[in-house]
Amino acid sequence: MKTNFLKLGLAAVAILAFSFGNAQQTTGDIGKGEDLSQSSVLNGTIRVIDNKGTKKFLQVQNGLTLLTDTTPDGGYVSTWQLGGTLSDDTTITLNDGTTANGFVIDGVNFSLENIVTTTADAATATTAESGTETGYTLLVRNEATGNVEKLLATDLIQSGQEAFTATAGQTDYPLTGAPVLPAFAQVYVYRNGAKLVANTDYTVAGSSVTLIPSTTAPNDWAVLAGDVIEVHFVK
Repeated sequence: MKTNFLKLGLAAVAILAFSFGNAQQTTGDIGKGEDLSQSSVLNGTIRVIDNKGTKKFLQVQNGLTLLTDTTPDGGYVSTWQLGGTLSDDTTITLNDGTTANGFVIDGVNFSLENIVTTTADAATATTAESGTETGYTLLVRNEATGNVEKLLATDLIQSGQEAFTATAGQTDYPLTGAPVLPAFAQVYVYRNGAKLVANTDYTVAGSSVTLIPSTTAPNDWAVLAGDVIEVHFVK
């Protein structure tokens, strides 16, 4: 009689089992999945009893994997581990700097503060965190640390500008702060508002621009006292 009652009970459980929806379930009851007793394959259900004989089931789902070794001496060894197929849509709240506790991925900075450089010169720049910003940010990899960090879209392209009042014949124009300038194609030099030809009327080295006046007509020109030499760069 007890055997028949047990069989009827198991049959009733099988009939009442239902499928999970797509949304992540965080409340309510979760029905028992596949019952393999000792979970001989991945993600099976383990049947156990407590110290009073109450029958219970242990199972995993949604991104966790259960693997049972049936060959060790002394019984079965079942292991729960991270790694598996998500069966439901899953939401994990990242630590955004406003909550006391949150999910953190080592090497990924998802705080509300943004990483900015202290100088426009990539070779000597150091990083610091600015205050809370608005607008768009990009995820970038810091090659020095390997960390994934946030970068303001406005900080992605660095630029600079400086104007000089020339003396007669002056050709060298070192920029204040000695930023390392990019290639000449990214440096734009103007004399009294007229653009000079890159790598012909001027060259770029280090943090300085050097003008190359010409005596060949019809492109002859010279630097006169009071000329305004303006330097722009983008990198």
